[in-house]
Amino acid sequence: MVGYDPRADGRNVSNLEVAVAGSVSGLVTRVLISPLDVIKIRFQLQIERLSRSDPNAKYHGILQAGRQILQEEGPTAFWKGHIPAQLLSIGYGAVQVYKTLRNAVVTMYRTEGPLVFYKGLNPTLIAIFPYAGFQFSFYSSLKHACEWAMPAEGKKNENFKNLLCGSGAGVISKTLTYPMDLFKKRLQVGGFEQARASFGQVRSYKGLLDCARQVLREEGAQGCFKGLAPSLLKAALSTGFVFFWYELFCNLFHHMKKADS
Repeated sequence: MVGYDPRADGRNVSNLEVAVAGSVSGLVTRVLISPLDVIKIRFQLQIERLSRSDPNAKYHGILQAGRQILQEEGPTAFWKGHIPAQLLSIGYGAVQVYKTLRNAVVTMYRTEGPLVFYKGLNPTLIAIFPYAGFQFSFYSSLKHACEWAMPAEGKKNENFKNLLCGSGAGVISKTLTYPMDLFKKRLQVGGFEQARASFGQVRSYKGLLDCARQVLREEGAQGCFKGLAPSLLKAALSTGFVFFWYELFCNLFHHMKKADS
């Protein structure tokens, strides 16, 4: 956990235990926020407006989408693509329309060959550098603003400031680079139109620029930000969950050592 020291308040935890706590907290958090990821991707791939006024729109809100997915596909649908998400697989979006990871991999490979696993790589690479730059830049700016508004009052208060500034920087950076994430998802599911027919309209894109042009022409500028709400909600909950589980596991290791001594 960058910028956060669990030993600052006297807890006896080793570097290995800190690493384990961070890894497990990330894994548990991923399990808990997966439903929001599924809803976000459904929004990103929907050509129709995310509006109740559009009769052809399958989804138009987070709660409505959650209810509809639960009703039509059952609770396991909220963890579709969870395994490749844990493994940071680039094909997470495509797995959303298949029953299992193995089914998705085999079908994708047989249909389009090995290059299919790198669809959407261009917007991914393009977004990485500005996203990282934005994060550090806004984190630094927000920290300076916090130091001006709330003078330092001890290490504990400093950790809380780091959490707030990190969350704020993440939200701003995610919003600014979000269109690239949407383009990536649209490109990744190219070639699977038949599997996605039940979700609404489908489009074919020749590349990143063609995808951007079609989205802007047919869906407007707001189309580039479909799914942003569940994405930001996921980011906020993810930060809170990670710190919660991280603290829990660090405390667990600390108390286990005290019990043994």
